[in-house]
Amino acid sequence: MSENTSQVANVVVENLRAWNGKAVAEVLEFRGEATLVVPRELLRETAARCLAHPELQFNLLSDATSVDRFPMEPRYEVNYNLVSIPRRDRFRLKVKLSGSDPVVDSLVPVWPGAGWLEREIYDLMGIQFTGHPDLRRILLPEDWVGHPLRRDFPTQGFRDVPSSYIPAFRKPHA
Repeated sequence: MSENTSQVANVVVENLRAWNGKAVAEVLEFRGEATLVVPRELLRETAARCLAHPELQFNLLSDATSVDRFPMEPRYEVNYNLVSIPRRDRFRLKVKLSGSDPVVDSLVPVWPGAGWLEREIYDLMGIQFTGHPDLRRILLPEDWVGHPLRRDFPTQGFRDVPSSYIPAFRKPHA
C-alpha cells in the first residue's frame, strides 16, 4: 500500500464524513488502491460532492463495472473508478446491492460519460439505474433473455438456437 493512496483515501473520507456522517459506510485499501463503500441512497450525492468540491475535484469517471457475488448477499457490487486530473489522484466508489432489488441511481447527471458504462452493466448484469436517460441494451439484441454475466446464467448458453443463426463459416460440413 502506497502512502499516497492512504493520503488520498484520508482526504476523501474526511471530506465526505464532514459533509455527511453516513456517506462512507466502509473504507477498503488493497494493493495500493483505495475503495469507499457508499450507501445506495447516497451514491449520486456523494459522487456530485467528489466532482464539485474544490478539495476533491474528481473530474473523470474512468470506468464503471459490476460484480456478482452470488450466492452471497448483498449480491451485486457496482464500482466507479474516479480520477482527479488536477490533483493526480484516484480512488473507487463502490455501492452494494441486494439480489432482490438491484437498483441504484444513475451517475449520468454527474458524469455524462457514465451513460455507456451503465448501459453495459444493465445489459450484462441486469442492474437498473434510476434516472438514466437511455437505459436499454447496448451489446445484446433487445429480445435477448437474461443477463449473461450473472453467475446463475447457464454457462453453455441456450441449446435451442436454430441453425440459421449460426454463421456460414461455423456450420458443420456435410
